[in-house]
Amino acid sequence: MKILIAGAHGATAQLVAKRLIADTTDELVLFLRDAKRLGDWAKADRVTVVEGDVKQTETLVKALTDVDVVYSNLGGTDLADLTSELLAAMKQAGVHRLIFYSALGALNEVPGKFGAWNEQAIAAFLPGFRKANDLILKTPEIVTTQLRPAWLTNNDEVAYETTSATEPFKGTEVSRKSVADFVIRLLKDPSLYQNDSIGLDKPGTDGDQPSWI
Repeated sequence: MKILIAGAHGATAQLVAKRLIADTTDELVLFLRDAKRLGDWAKADRVTVVEGDVKQTETLVKALTDVDVVYSNLGGTDLADLTSELLAAMKQAGVHRLIFYSALGALNEVPGKFGAWNEQAIAAFLPGFRKANDLILKTPEIVTTQLRPAWLTNNDEVAYETTSATEPFKGTEVSRKSVADFVIRLLKDPSLYQNDSIGLDKPGTDGDQPSWI
């Protein structure tokens, strides 16, 4: 396949890209604002690095040529605007499969004291995630899987469980390697979890806050 990673400098995005280079024959397009931020690993033969802003529609549409799947690792308080631009560019380029990095709380699904704490901790970002979810639901021609990971750790482990869009969120934390592993599963089989939103956490991490707080 040919896969475009938007926001390719993100920590999880880099884990995903490196695994795809090591374990597959897929062709990668790494789309980011500052290409100098990537290391030598991005100079692999099957990798094309495109420097640009998602809001630069012409640049993004060109980068999407012959792409089969997009993995969005975009973020920030302007996520809704970025998502709108990404969806429009995908429609223009005729790309119909999206894996979208969202966040816990995007569906108001985190219960109890942890849910209340999370609302305050990422209050500046949750409106963007929630608006992005609305935009995705209003764009059925783009088949999307949203990921809602718990608070992220850099632990060297792959250990996670999933919850559906209609289930209360479990756990408080999960490793970036775990999230990357789930993304790789979706990229290897894009038929999984279509038009769904999946929560990711490490089993046994339930609590009022992540363990390091």
